[in-house]
Amino acid sequence: MTHTNGKYADFETLRERAVALRRDGYSLRQIQDELQVRNKEILQRLVEGEPPPEWTKRPRAKDDMRERARELRRQGWTYNEIQAELKCSKSSVSLWVRDLPRPEPKLTPEEQRARMNAGLAELRASRDRERVATKEAAAAAVGELSDRELFLAGVALYWAEGSKDKPYRRSEVLHFINSDANVIRLFLRWLELLDVSHDRLTLRVSIHETADVEAAERYWADVVGIDVSAFSKATLKKHNPRTVRKNTGDEYRGCLVIYVRQSAHLYRRMEGAWYGIVGAATSTD
Repeated sequence: MTHTNGKYADFETLRERAVALRRDGYSLRQIQDELQVRNKEILQRLVEGEPPPEWTKRPRAKDDMRERARELRRQGWTYNEIQAELKCSKSSVSLWVRDLPRPEPKLTPEEQRARMNAGLAELRASRDRERVATKEAAAAAVGELSDRELFLAGVALYWAEGSKDKPYRRSEVLHFINSDANVIRLFLRWLELLDVSHDRLTLRVSIHETADVEAAERYWADVVGIDVSAFSKATLKKHNPRTVRKNTGDEYRGCLVIYVRQSAHLYRRMEGAWYGIVGAATSTD
């Protein structure tokens, strides 16, 4: 069907045949094979103006969704509402309805802020519930502690929070200070495991000079389970006018300092056990 110079012979004759085939229900691929026309541009020109047969039209699954989106937009729905309703992307919603007029706001600015604040409050509450549930599940998973587990936990706690012996300051003694009541309770339980009686403990409160010292001592006495009179004189921290304090208010109770007399042997046990933990945890064997 071609001349030797590569050009297609008698275009009008080819077009007549192509139109006839198109009207008989041929697809472009079938017409291409029938007429041996490999150039896509010429093939399109041959059938120009002739609609494709129905059977070749690809079904458009989103046509119904598009019409539904336009219907909802006319009813005043926002992009976000349409997206949530149709379970589609926001970009698709925009493409389908962007030629329609923007709906009038359903809510006043005050109502919108109230709805937004309510949504944020519910989100925070949901996250709080999730946070609490995670913590409760983790706490329940611990179960009971064996003496060995309590000993190792106490060693790690002391090494993180307690006073330690230094080459430039020999001080092999258990000396612990903390502001967290639960940390203090765990440390005292650890001392109990090590058969340290209360009469070997020196206890005092360390607190800022502007705080309520008596209230703090009553609080720590209740945590430890002793009388306030058992405390040594409190250590008062001097106020630095250049420092902006954040540990203020009724919840500020300073720290409790615990000094264990005649505890050099216990200190050495603690330090040795700590290095044993480190060695076991980092061993490649």
